[in-house]
Amino acid sequence: MKRSSDVINNIDWITVLLYFVLIIMGWANIYAAVYNDEHISIFDISQRYGKQLIWISVAFILIITILLIDNNFYENFAYLLYLATIFLLIAVLIFGTKVHGARSWFEIGPIRFQPAEFAKLATALALARFLSTFGVKITKMKDLAIAGLIIFVPAALIVLQNDTGSALVYASFIIVFYREGLWTWLIILGLVLTTLFISVLMIDIFYILLVLPPLGILIFYIVEKNRAYALVALIVFIVINGTLYVLNKYTLSIDYTYIILISVFLTILVFIFPAYKFKLKTFGILSIILIGSMAFSFSVDYLFNSVLEKHQRTRINVLLGLEEDPTGVGYNVNQSTIAIGSGGVFGKGYLQGTQTKYDFVPEQDTDFIFCTVGEEWGFIGTTTVISLFLFLLLRLIYMAERQKSKFKRLYGYGVASILFFHIIINVGMTIGLAPVIGIPLPFFSYGGSSLWSFTILLFIFIRLDASRKEQF
Repeated sequence: MKRSSDVINNIDWITVLLYFVLIIMGWANIYAAVYNDEHISIFDISQRYGKQLIWISVAFILIITILLIDNNFYENFAYLLYLATIFLLIAVLIFGTKVHGARSWFEIGPIRFQPAEFAKLATALALARFLSTFGVKITKMKDLAIAGLIIFVPAALIVLQNDTGSALVYASFIIVFYREGLWTWLIILGLVLTTLFISVLMIDIFYILLVLPPLGILIFYIVEKNRAYALVALIVFIVINGTLYVLNKYTLSIDYTYIILISVFLTILVFIFPAYKFKLKTFGILSIILIGSMAFSFSVDYLFNSVLEKHQRTRINVLLGLEEDPTGVGYNVNQSTIAIGSGGVFGKGYLQGTQTKYDFVPEQDTDFIFCTVGEEWGFIGTTTVISLFLFLLLRLIYMAERQKSKFKRLYGYGVASILFFHIIINVGMTIGLAPVIGIPLPFFSYGGSSLWSFTILLFIFIRLDASRKEQF
């Protein structure tokens, strides 16, 4: 009894209050998103807002259960929970129901269950357990590879379900890695590759690959503090590549692959001479980066044009402004931005949104729930919601940093990372700043699986934090 009272006394009630405020606001906005004059009772379980109330009620039972379980359970059984979700992810590929093109749901009567939602919290637990093991360091290549594998397996299985959006959430664990001391240069490399990825999509790969060799040369000679040679080499390559491009465009009309190979060959020739004079180590590193960047560019081109489905390519092209499709995949985003913009500063008023009332925005109670907030509550409402989410994230980081246990700290950062990714991408989707990848807004979007998974994810950490003063 004393232990239960200690847990209750040490619960972070600020975080609990934020949770309840967010789910009540979410429920109210789901009601607004599907409201019509025929069904006006907010407790009507034949409607989605009524069903959401049932999911919320079940979430309360889950909260009580989580708080009653001993905090050591989550660390001791982290791997077992992880393996159980991996089993479910495999099973859903075989026995699952296909919804919106993704085979990621178990359907039992009127209830649908999505294992991918729960796999995120199981992965956060398993990752925290592994990285908190004595002797494990994220800066060791072996440990980094194992940690990466823990993340990769569920993400890959979710991709096989054709649910790429949920799989991308696993990229958020890079924040956990960084907190534990992952090399800054690796983070920078990731940002560079992301920039290169977008560049390949927005600019013809021919131009990208012609620019990389002279850029590599320029960096090499600047590092070695021989700017004169760098300038000469750069001018030579601009002339050579410019000539190759002109000949290809107006005269030769041959496959640009051959021209790129010529450019790479000339790059190697220019590198060979100074490699003997300058540091071979720098030469080797830059050569690997150069070749790797070119290989990555080819892989992006192949992935985009040969692996992605047509509607996925169109979504990305619309986001990058390379293509217009106002009546197709761009329709949702266009209507969403219209709805948010029409709300102005103070909004049109609760249940008064015309874009909402006349169903202009598809999936408005799930993926695009945020545009309901924007239309009916305006700038004030959206700012309030984002501020609440920001406060929750900052509170979680504060809670994570006060933990004496490394496992608890790591799991706390995992929770914050997953929530941050969902919030930033979902809000970005509704205002046209992120691709439409179909991930819910935590505690707002309709759905039992997402609400329960976010609830369990958060309250496991609240339970762990409540025992932070115990000896271990």
